[in-house]
Amino acid sequence: MASAMRDGESERPALQVSSLHAGYDKLAVLSGVNLELSRGEWLALLGPNASGKTTLLHCIAGMLIPSAGSIVICGHALRKDAMAAKRQIGFGCAPDRLPTLLTGRQCLEVYAAAKSLAAIDAEVLELAEQFAFTDMLDRFVGSYSLGTRQKLAVLLALLGEPALVVLDEAFNGLDPASALVLKKHLRARVSAGRCGVLLATHALDVVERYSDRAALLLDGRIARQWSTEELAALRAMPGEGLEAALAAAAAVS
Repeated sequence: MASAMRDGESERPALQVSSLHAGYDKLAVLSGVNLELSRGEWLALLGPNASGKTTLLHCIAGMLIPSAGSIVICGHALRKDAMAAKRQIGFGCAPDRLPTLLTGRQCLEVYAAAKSLAAIDAEVLELAEQFAFTDMLDRFVGSYSLGTRQKLAVLLALLGEPALVVLDEAFNGLDPASALVLKKHLRARVSAGRCGVLLATHALDVVERYSDRAALLLDGRIARQWSTEELAALRAMPGEGLEAALAAAAAVS
């Protein structure tokens, strides 16, 4: 983090997505997506299944090359300077993509080495303890349940003090105690200005209680965004304020 501070990266937006188009072969999925996220912000990315959320996250993580548009991470254009951009990202891969023939500890060590870390972050190991994951560290990933793999995916994403944490349905499969631990941990990082969090989710409780902003992705476009002030107003409404607002936005778009 110190080097990023010296480079002035902490003053730049953690993420800038401009006029992004992407898809698979002839199937267009994203069409002109614009999105910006700063350190110290938690942005919830909402939308129905097949709306393009995972495709967008894969583009940001460098796993899918967009057909047009740009992605800039902490001032580094992903297309022109992929290595510098990816150094700033902590991406939570899908649990089923984790290497089954490695142990959890070996996965963490490989990721740490890839990020030029001398060792696994002490904070990440502390989070593993809070997850009740420590006893699983030396077991093979292939023996893990969905929830246990999800914990490992999150731990891997948080290695190396990333300025941008990108998570896709990170609470799927987590037990309630671990989900609460993760929500509070991410909120603490964000509130301290250490990172920006982009979370694709269907969990409205995360939006209501932890997120700073929200964006609704429909048919490959950002159909609606809610500012910090707008979310605060929805939280103050009696009944199903946020859920009703989402339903209304989806119906109009």
